[in-house]
Amino acid sequence: MIKRLKESYSVVAMCQTFNVHRSSYRAWINRPLIPSSDKARALTMVKLIHRESNGSAGARTIAAISTQRGLPLSRYRSGRLMKQLEIVSCQLPGHRYIPIIIEDAVNLIKLVIPVKTGIQR
Repeated sequence: MIKRLKESYSVVAMCQTFNVHRSSYRAWINRPLIPSSDKARALTMVKLIHRESNGSAGARTIAAISTQRGLPLSRYRSGRLMKQLEIVSCQLPGHRYIPIIIEDAVNLIKLVIPVKTGIQR
């Protein structure tokens, strides 16, 4: 917001208005736009592990697998990387049992156990 309005208003006034320290604003403006090689490697590893699991690996699983492969990640860091990559863990839905309605059960019993009327000797 400050960056866009910089041409119209002074940076000092906008930083005071938005309660942002000028030093924080300057640090944010001067930050490197290219991610570091470690972060790029971590992003690639997270994307690869997620793809290998067919989208079912969550942050904990990704952290464990990447640590086994030599890139130590915590579950919190892998979760942030997943959020940055817009990756979500999706497990297959479980089997859904269809409930039997009582009327269906009564009709099923009548089919299985035929009721005979009359007296048998």
